[in-house]
Amino acid sequence: MVKTLQERLVRSAATVDSSVTLLADFQRWFRERVDADESRVEIIPFEAMRGWAFAPDTHNLVHETGRFFSVEGIRVRMPGAPVEEWRQPILHQPEIGILGILVKDFDGVPHFLMQAKMEPGNHGGLQLSPTVQATRSNYTRVHKGRAVPYVEYFQQAERHRVLADVRQSEQGSWFFHKRNRNMLVEVAPETDVEVRDGFRWLTLGQLHHLLAVEDLVNMDARSVLACLPHSPLDSEETFPALEAHSRHRDADILSWITGLRTEREVCTERIPLRETAGWHRSAHRISHESGRFFSVMAVDVTAGGREVGGWTQPMIEPHGPGVAAFLLAYADQVPHVLVQARAEPGYTDVVELAPTVQCTPRNYTHLPERATPPFLREVVEATADRVRFDTVLSEEGGRFFHAFNRYLVVETEMSAVPEEPSHYRWMAVRQLLDLIRHSHYVNVEARTLIACLHSLAA
Repeated sequence: MVKTLQERLVRSAATVDSSVTLLADFQRWFRERVDADESRVEIIPFEAMRGWAFAPDTHNLVHETGRFFSVEGIRVRMPGAPVEEWRQPILHQPEIGILGILVKDFDGVPHFLMQAKMEPGNHGGLQLSPTVQATRSNYTRVHKGRAVPYVEYFQQAERHRVLADVRQSEQGSWFFHKRNRNMLVEVAPETDVEVRDGFRWLTLGQLHHLLAVEDLVNMDARSVLACLPHSPLDSEETFPALEAHSRHRDADILSWITGLRTEREVCTERIPLRETAGWHRSAHRISHESGRFFSVMAVDVTAGGREVGGWTQPMIEPHGPGVAAFLLAYADQVPHVLVQARAEPGYTDVVELAPTVQCTPRNYTHLPERATPPFLREVVEATADRVRFDTVLSEEGGRFFHAFNRYLVVETEMSAVPEEPSHYRWMAVRQLLDLIRHSHYVNVEARTLIACLHSLAA
C-alpha cells in the first residue's frame, strides 16, 4: 500500500539509524570533516577589504559590483516601544536567495540531503546546512567562482515534487526586508543523485537528534525544516486536531494579526549610514556609543569546499547572547505556545509572530524595569522539570559573526497567563504550522523553535 507523505515523514522521524546512514557514522564523519577543515577567518580593518568601500557621499558600505548586500542606515519611529525613536546601521540585501533541502525515499523512509558547510561567522567552522544555501549573487556566479551544487533541482523544481516553497523573512533587527526562498523538493526514488563530497543523507529522526546538539544545525536548515508540510505535530495519533480544542479560532487569530498590522505604527526610513547618530566608525568597527547592541566589522576568509576559495566582507557582530523561548501549555491534550506579535524595523509587514520571549537581555539593563520583556524571568529561571528543550544555537553565519541565542521550550499551565497581553496569544501548534506555510507570518526565531518542537513530538 502506498503511504501518504505524512505517514512517510512520521516514519522518517522515528528512524534514528537507516541503511543509508548510521547516526554514529554521521557523527564520526562530521568530526573528521571539522578536524580536516582548514578554513580561516581573520578580523581585519575596513580598509583591508577587497572590493568593498564606503561610498563617498552616503558612507554606505557597498560592494564594487553593486550586488551581494550593503550596510546602510535606517531611522525608526515605533511609538509604544521601550525606545520610541532611534537610528542604526542595517544590512540591505534585496535579492532573494535559495535555501533548499533535497528529499529522497530510501526503503520507504524519506532522507534529507544535508551539507557540512563553513560560514565565516560560525564559531566552530562547519555546521549542518541545507543542500543549497545561496544568495542570488552566488548561484548566478557574480563572484566568478564554481557553480552551486544541486541548485538545478530548486531552479527547475517543477520537474520533481515540491513539498514546500515559501518566502520567509530573516532577522528584522539586522536586515531590511530580507527574504529567502525556503524549499523542500523530493526526487523520485529511482532518481540517481550523486552524493558530492561534504554531503550526507539523513532521516528526520537523525536531524531531530542533532537539533539538541549545541551549535550544530544551522539557522537556514532549521528554517527550512520548520516549513515541512507534515510532521509528528500534525499526526492525529499524536494530538487531537479539532479547532474546538484551540484557545482561539483560526479566523480570530488572523483577525488579531491583521488588526495589529493595521493599527501598529512602525515607520522605518532608509538613510545614509553617515546619518546614524550615536554610531561611530573606527578602523575596525562601527559601534554604538553606549557599547550595546551590535557592531559592524570586517573579516578576511579563506575557505575550503566553497565556490570561492577566499574573500572579504563586512559582518554584524552582536554584543551578547540572546534568548528565544516558547512557553508551552496543553488544552485538552492539544499543545499551545504563547506567541507575541513582534514589530521589528526591517520586517516587510509590520509584525510577525515571534517566540514568547525574544531579546538580548544586555540591551535592557539601562532601561527602566517596566521595559524588561514580559515572561523573561519565567523562562530563564524555570526549574529543570519544566524545561523541555534548552540548547544554544547560532544564527546565520554568512552575515552574523558569532551570533548565539539560547533556545528554550518551557512547559507551564495555560492558567499561568489567564489574560493574554494585547500583543500575545495562545496558539495551538497546529495553527502556527499552518501559518508557516505562508510568507511573513512566523519569524525566523519562532521557526527554529518549531523545528525543535518537531523533535520533541518525535
